Amino acid sequence: MQYGFTTGSCSAAAAKAAAYMLLTGKAIDKITIRTPKGIPYEAELYSVKRGENRVSCAVKKDSGDDPDITNGTLVFAEVEILSQEPELAESIKKEPCDGQQKAPDDARVRIEGGAGVGTVTKPGLDQPVGNAAINRVPREMITAEVLDVCRLTDFAGELKVTISVPEGEELAKQTFNPRLGIEGGISILGTSGVVEPMSSQALLDTIYVELRQKKAEGYPVAMVSPGNYGLEFMQRTYGYDLDQSVKCSNFIGDTLDMAVELGFEKLLLTGHIGKLIKLSGGMMNTHSKEGDCRMELLAAAALRADTPVKTVRAILDCVTTEEAVKLIIREETLEETMAYVMERIRFYIERRTAGKLETACIVYANEFGELGRYGEVEEFLRLVEEHVEKIEK
Repeated sequence: MQYGFTTGSCSAAAAKAAAYMLLTGKAIDKITIRTPKGIPYEAELYSVKRGENRVSCAVKKDSGDDPDITNGTLVFAEVEILSQEPELAESIKKEPCDGQQKAPDDARVRIEGGAGVGTVTKPGLDQPVGNAAINRVPREMITAEVLDVCRLTDFAGELKVTISVPEGEELAKQTFNPRLGIEGGISILGTSGVVEPMSSQALLDTIYVELRQKKAEGYPVAMVSPGNYGLEFMQRTYGYDLDQSVKCSNFIGDTLDMAVELGFEKLLLTGHIGKLIKLSGGMMNTHSKEGDCRMELLAAAALRADTPVKTVRAILDCVTTEEAVKLIIREETLEETMAYVMERIRFYIERRTAGKLETACIVYANEFGELGRYGEVEEFLRLVEEHVEKIEK
């Protein structure tokens, strides 16, 4: 499997390239840095803009075989000369500002966050409140690479490096940043500089840790969801923030096992029809590589609900489950169809948990809202709400 490079590496590469072009006056289209892991990173440059006292350029994020939401995103660095004086202000020498690092030859680097890079608003994170969410290791990487250029060019003075990610504010909505108190964009991350493809075991370990944390925090219900696909629906319909759920990805069966092992007594599974319809056929890993029987299962349930055969055939030809649901709604057989789907989902979940968990489930579609449910949904949500209110007091 092919590794990729972190946003920290992209930032350091872009900063080094911009500093080189600024201080040498030469144009380049590639730059190489060495990551903390020791792996060199040769980055291609995009959107180069050169001015008298500043240069900016971008590096495209490549996540390798473990693509994430930032894959293909441009990470920009602008380097600006703030001072070319060999002697820096005495006050700065005595007490460096946060984000600055002293270097030999009186070269200094100030690192700031620009558009699309989040700002820390809550304590306890890698950076103090008020700082750009550019973590310690990326800051060290940026500083080291830029100072190498300063030494190469005998530059003595102060440079300001501004890291920005134009798509960052939108991308951040798909991350934990809003929940962590990082506002306005993504974080610049990475400790090794490389992105190593995450194994299934690593994902399972993460799910287990999150479930164990919820148990330790006294949550009365294990709230589980494959992802945040229905975030707006759950918030609008139930006033429940899916960010409070443990994200089980495709590993629904393993997550049920973990909840039992950790001693939860109740579990609420919430998910989109495209994922959870597979549960009605007993698929406990819903990844497409494990099989894709979505339309067959929906068609069978619809047929059982006396949906006309012509429509059932059309369901089998659908590309998305939302499209198939629309056809079932048109025939006015959705309630009966979903009653059967939920019955089968309940059967397979209860078989997996062997009666050791009281479970409930909500299945929804983005366009049509709740499609089906079983169990004491409102009671479980009430218990969680009361617990959250208690710990927030």
